[in-house]
Amino acid sequence: MFELFKIRQETSRNTKLTLAIVGWIAILAAWVLVTRWELISSYVFPTLGEVLRAFPQLFSERGLLENVYTSWLRIGHAFLWCALVAIPLGLLMASFRWLYDLINPIAAPMRAMPITAFLPAFIGLFGIGETMKIAFLWFGMFFYLLAVVVEEVNRVETSLLETAYTLGARRLQVLWLMLRSSFPGIFASFRILYDIGWTYVILAEIVNRQKGVGAMVQSAYEFHRPDLVYAGIISIGVAAFLFRGLLTLSEKFLFPWRQVTVASTARVSVPSVRRGKGVTGGN
Repeated sequence: MFELFKIRQETSRNTKLTLAIVGWIAILAAWVLVTRWELISSYVFPTLGEVLRAFPQLFSERGLLENVYTSWLRIGHAFLWCALVAIPLGLLMASFRWLYDLINPIAAPMRAMPITAFLPAFIGLFGIGETMKIAFLWFGMFFYLLAVVVEEVNRVETSLLETAYTLGARRLQVLWLMLRSSFPGIFASFRILYDIGWTYVILAEIVNRQKGVGAMVQSAYEFHRPDLVYAGIISIGVAAFLFRGLLTLSEKFLFPWRQVTVASTARVSVPSVRRGKGVTGGN
């Protein structure tokens, strides 16, 4: 038991599973108690049973799978264009300082601004169709990925580049070497980037509601079906979690050595401090 309170102490697989189950049971129990004691009006907060009974209707009448697939396509489309622009641009920014000094003063404030505030501007520029939704998602993910690419390329060891120059590598070959060395770290960020996409797609799909999980949830809200709203929210979370899991499995398959490195780092122990002595054991 006391092992759990050691700083940076790794937990076993069984402990992780147990803690995860306990956490979800606590949330469900709190949900049941809140609705039973009517701490929140049932007009806006349905019971757990009502939400569970709403799932069949989501599949049969609301087209849940089709809406999830539509949202996934929009995120994937925006994600593809984001990667095609941010990865080469970030590589060049990390390689040539003048380009970084030119673009970063523009990109850095964009990461701090609420992207949702730009939605009216995107509606004015692109209308309310599919182009606006994809462009808005691209904008929401681009500046985050650009910063990650620059950071990962900057982590490439200078000694590696010096060795490449010593062996006669040209500038384009060195850039390719930097990209290959940094790409595993960039790929790892795709999971968070995809989570960001699922966050913004809900807002984008509220405009000109036709298909997508955002349109589905908003329609249920307007018809005052809180059970469908919460069932839709849970469905969105499950769908996002499954797609994120696919990226995690892809990362383990493409870059297995990263898992070994992380595991080795986790097993490094911190020297203990003896009573009355320092770390070095001096007086």
